[in-house]
Amino acid sequence: MSRTLAQRLRALDETVELSRGRSSDDVVARASAVLKRAGERWAFTGDHTVVALAGATGSGKSTSFNAISGTEFASTGVRRPTTSTAMAVAWGTELPGDLLDWLDVPRRHLVPARRSAFANLVLLDLPDHDSTETSHRMTVDRLVPLVDMLIWVVDPQKYADAALHERYLRPLAAYAEVMIVVLNQADRLRPDELADAMADLRRLLDDEGLAAARLMAMSALEGTGVPELRQLLARAIADKAVVSARIAADVTVAADELAWELGDTPAPVLDRKQRDPLVKALADASGVGLAVDSVRDAWKLRGGLATGWPFVSWVARFKPDPLRALRLDQNDRQLAPTAISRTSLPNASPVQRARLDRGLRELVDQASVGLPRGWAAAVSMAARSHEALLMDRLDTAIAGADLELDRGTGWWSIIRVLQWVLMVAVVAGGLWALLWAFAPALGLVNLPTVYWWGWPAQFVLLAGGVVGGLALAGLSRLAVSIGARAKANRAERILYRTIAAVTETELLEPVSEELDRHRRAVAAVRNAR
Repeated sequence: MSRTLAQRLRALDETVELSRGRSSDDVVARASAVLKRAGERWAFTGDHTVVALAGATGSGKSTSFNAISGTEFASTGVRRPTTSTAMAVAWGTELPGDLLDWLDVPRRHLVPARRSAFANLVLLDLPDHDSTETSHRMTVDRLVPLVDMLIWVVDPQKYADAALHERYLRPLAAYAEVMIVVLNQADRLRPDELADAMADLRRLLDDEGLAAARLMAMSALEGTGVPELRQLLARAIADKAVVSARIAADVTVAADELAWELGDTPAPVLDRKQRDPLVKALADASGVGLAVDSVRDAWKLRGGLATGWPFVSWVARFKPDPLRALRLDQNDRQLAPTAISRTSLPNASPVQRARLDRGLRELVDQASVGLPRGWAAAVSMAARSHEALLMDRLDTAIAGADLELDRGTGWWSIIRVLQWVLMVAVVAGGLWALLWAFAPALGLVNLPTVYWWGWPAQFVLLAGGVVGGLALAGLSRLAVSIGARAKANRAERILYRTIAAVTETELLEPVSEELDRHRRAVAAVRNAR
């Protein structure tokens, strides 16, 4: 086997494997049969070449077999059909038993020959292809795909027979290079009639794609043309290219069928335009909008608790944290070990589900443009292969997303310290003022009066603490609100990236793999052809 043919067989094998379940089962099965047959044929080949004579009843096929082989093994006579089972004659020192077993030819004869031009030739006499016996036709149909070279014996009366041309010659056009058509019984025609018949037969063959098939005239009874046919066979056997040529033709036929199944249009390439609408639909269905709103509200709540006026901010502790209510951004103490990766986001509504389904359909439609039906179905199946678990995986991804709520809170601690300092000032000023108010009743007289900036110190502490605390709380609230919007925007980007990653893994990668499979199949079948 040549390197080129071996490479073509490997390419065909790759195409078959890539096309399973996507191209027509019959086409894939025929290509698989070609690979199996090629492997078996080379296992039995040795140096033998198998040539079969086929023809219709009364064409003189058996007589031609005897004339070519120089034997009388083929039965001839007026009984129709004469040949009932396939028969083999081999030249050499021993019969190629394994090869004949593989061909399933029970009738075998050996012509001892060491230096014959036909050494290592196996010549088959097939039953008549137009026999009324079904088993005879089945034998012809079984052996025609197995032999290395075909010699079709036709006669002047039936060389244009539709059964021959429609059932065998036209379907075997790809094997023209390993096919010989012999017009037998040439002795029955005048020279001009023979020339007309040969020209007409040549035209028929050319019209059926058999221009490469050799055409000869012969008279098996008188021996005219027999030496030329024997020389042609001897040359074919000597160059040892017939087996490879036959297998190469098989590969071409199988690859052409697979190429037609794969189509002429290149597989589409997924781009961002096809991903973004789907990511948006998935984000909507998985509750990203609610999560983003909860991030904003939670930041405000937490920021208010940290920077608010301590005398009133404690009331906010009774408010539930929006994120933790959704089981987002919780620490290990707040989550049960078995629920860490789950959220409490609501399930998608029917409207959201419909949008998601539409997004999937659009993805499939865009990814299937120009693909044959079987491959388009495979793309659709790939896109929906993880659909049952998609929402769970999105929820798990959202639960595990780092929303970065532990960042940007450093200034909260500074404000908290300042608020506590101001609160201490308020308490100290208040107690001092109470002491002055009740001093006479307590018997305290002549208490010193301390002034700051012209005001009693206790008033400065009390008023300054209250005003400073409220002002600081107001400014902090404004800063927290601005930070909440920034955090919400940041969380939205993070969650969209998370959704996009899940979309890529669960939806786009399977579709891309299917499209890449089609591209690899197209490249492989191109090499096989």
